[in-house]
Amino acid sequence: MNPLKCLNGLGLITLGILMLNWTASAGADQKASKTPHGSMDRCAKACADCMRECESCARHCAHEVAHGHKDHLRTLGTCADCAEFCASAAKIVSRSGPFSKTMCESCAKACDHCGAACEKFPDDKHMARCARACRDCARACRDMVKDTSSKEE
Repeated sequence: MNPLKCLNGLGLITLGILMLNWTASAGADQKASKTPHGSMDRCAKACADCMRECESCARHCAHEVAHGHKDHLRTLGTCADCAEFCASAAKIVSRSGPFSKTMCESCAKACDHCGAACEKFPDDKHMARCARACRDCARACRDMVKDTSSKEE
């Protein structure tokens, strides 16, 4: 038997095994993303993203207030507070802490208020990004709460 053909055959077999293994793991990843743990991961990411956006927006609002736009004073506070809720939720949910559900219920409410406050400035792109991040975070938090509640039942 030709050693070169033998090596080619082994290479093809190895490639076939790797492809089967890859498609099986991809299916497992898709299935995992639909589990409560997958919703916790999505929630933690949405909370971290929202925290960054709210921190940035609070800074933007401070800048606006400094330039005489006092109507941004309220959103300065809502964005700063919302960022704190989001940061706490991201940390607690990331470690699957026992207060994940409680924290995310509160985070979703904070994001609702912050998002509504930022939406009052439709022409401000920075505020619009913050409102969108808040809406995404509130949705992810509620999805996680729903998924983990159904798991407990």
